[in-house]
Amino acid sequence: MQIEASALSVERGGRIIFADLGFRLEAGEALRVNGPNGAGKSTLLKAIAGLLPLAAGKIEIAPASEVRRAELCHYVGHADALKPNLTAFENLAFLAALLVTSAARPGVAAVEAALERLGLSAVADLPAAYLSAGQKRRAGLARLVAVDRPIWLLDEPLTALDAPAQAVILEIMAAHITAGGVIVVATHTDLPIGTADLALGRAAHR
Repeated sequence: MQIEASALSVERGGRIIFADLGFRLEAGEALRVNGPNGAGKSTLLKAIAGLLPLAAGKIEIAPASEVRRAELCHYVGHADALKPNLTAFENLAFLAALLVTSAARPGVAAVEAALERLGLSAVADLPAAYLSAGQKRRAGLARLVAVDRPIWLLDEPLTALDAPAQAVILEIMAAHITAGGVIVVATHTDLPIGTADLALGRAAHR
């Protein structure tokens, strides 16, 4: 697995968010994207995930595959994407079924194992509306464990997490890298997982 972005430019609302941006990641590598608010960190992740169009440039993945780029990516943004009336288990089971590209759907055991890994077994049957901010964040991140995808695009994944929960997420990220996955993470935090750095230097301009 290799992902290479070259000469990327994204425009939103008539503004150039960033231009002529590029990077290359091999299997087992991670990239930390940092910079001031408004520099385009979240926009870059969404563009890689295929959620925003490119004004210029290209993103290539090797080896070539018939699978769309979006289906190779786990994108976890600021929102935890939880339905408040569904339980933590129901939310993850629903999301996992949407994310899986094969005919096989994750079973109950896989969803339960993901919730256990994120320390959510005790609250698995609670509606998401009753979860704390940290529990909601962990429930949103549990998709990384429940469904296997090679490219992870994470926007401030440690937000709202206490130290033990942060340690678990960092362990999960490290394991993904060790297994040959790729991570692009937008964060101001130094990460102990051997990331390269991509600095976006200024806020969006007209």
